[in-house]
Amino acid sequence: MTQLEVHYRYAATPTEPVMRALDAAREVYGIRAIHFNEKDRIVKVEFDASRLQEPSVAGLLRRAGLDIADKLILA
Repeated sequence: MTQLEVHYRYAATPTEPVMRALDAAREVYGIRAIHFNEKDRIVKVEFDASRLQEPSVAGLLRRAGLDIADKLILA
């Protein structure tokens, strides 16, 4: 297992249906955790890189309805 994390800035505050969809996304094989920083509007996703790739993680968030603005590059 190769654990990675990716951070995205999101534009709109997630609605209740989006949060329910994201809760279901936590059950996707390879997703380890999803954390929100509401103050900075950042979502952090921990995932198993041997099961998923970053574009798949972004697509999963978008299909759940999260309005991803951009991927953050951490130094």
